[in-house]
Amino acid sequence: MCEEQTVSLVDVLEEDEELEEEASAVLAGSDSDHCSYPQGYVKRQALYACNTCTPKGGEAAGVCLACSYKCHEGHDLFELYTKRNFRCDCGNRKFTELQCKLFPDKDEVNSLNKYSHNFFGIYCTCSRPYPDPDDQVEDEMIQCVVCEDWLHGRHLGCVVPDCVELQEMICESCMNKNPFLWTYAAHLAGAAVPVKEETGGDSNTDVPNKEEQVDDVIEPSCKRSREESSCRLKELQETGQKRVQSGAVFWPSAWRSKLCSCSTCQERLSEADLSFLFDESDTVLAYEKKGKNNEQKEQGHDPLMSALDNLNRVQQLEIIHGYNDMKTELKDFLQRFASEGKVVTPDDIRQFFEQQQSRKRRRVDAGRFYCT
Repeated sequence: MCEEQTVSLVDVLEEDEELEEEASAVLAGSDSDHCSYPQGYVKRQALYACNTCTPKGGEAAGVCLACSYKCHEGHDLFELYTKRNFRCDCGNRKFTELQCKLFPDKDEVNSLNKYSHNFFGIYCTCSRPYPDPDDQVEDEMIQCVVCEDWLHGRHLGCVVPDCVELQEMICESCMNKNPFLWTYAAHLAGAAVPVKEETGGDSNTDVPNKEEQVDDVIEPSCKRSREESSCRLKELQETGQKRVQSGAVFWPSAWRSKLCSCSTCQERLSEADLSFLFDESDTVLAYEKKGKNNEQKEQGHDPLMSALDNLNRVQQLEIIHGYNDMKTELKDFLQRFASEGKVVTPDDIRQFFEQQQSRKRRRVDAGRFYCT
């Protein structure tokens, strides 16, 4: 018990900033005050599904960030992270007993919305909830950039790279639905590393040489990209370079920019509803960067910071030093409890701030005495 309490108290101090950054990355890119419905099918936004209003067995529906706060407070919500090209459903025909408080004038349905089992709190090929109370295996979940389902790392059919945060993933099912992606994968994503060792075949033994040839294969087509007759995909297919066509594929950064954009390939991706792959700003990474930038801008207009601007330099320094002192003292105060394995009680917290007030009064009194 003592060790668990010690870890939890220290962790809550050290991880608070990380949690805030993660939340701002996902949520700050979406409007928390206004329903996103008037914006139409938003390019990418944070979404939620309400198990209270649309339980399993009914019609799938998704609500925007603002509606999750204002219209579904206290409800059982499934956090869907982000989805692309989605229009808020809150209060439409799918919600028989709820009217949207922010924007009630909605069409009965949003016909272009796409839904999956995620909207009922089910994920991966194993169709399990997250978090899963019956799953004893610690495993990260990774989102496919095409179907946007979340899959367990152990169910991807390949070894997950160490730096997965920097890469986009397309699941095996989506790869097989769009076979031409395997050609790009052979040149851009390197060799597949299956979970089970593959027997025979030359694809694994030829990988080092093939990887060295990637630039040689792609570069000529880049130089001729302005010619209408040039098709990068066709040139890659003619090289005959192959890879194991099984398991999910992890793509390196900027891989989208290497896709062929000739008229034939544009039409192919459009028919497969994959035109978003041409858009670098479609990525979750781009969305998260936007969210962090928005958060920083909002912090720049913090009322407290505005109030500081109206004070002279000496007053500003006094306030900043006072804040830093209290922050340091509070951390030291909590860490003493952590090291001794004690639980922090309301009385302990009250005593801490009473001591702070006492010190403040002593400093003020001392200042007055000095001035006289």
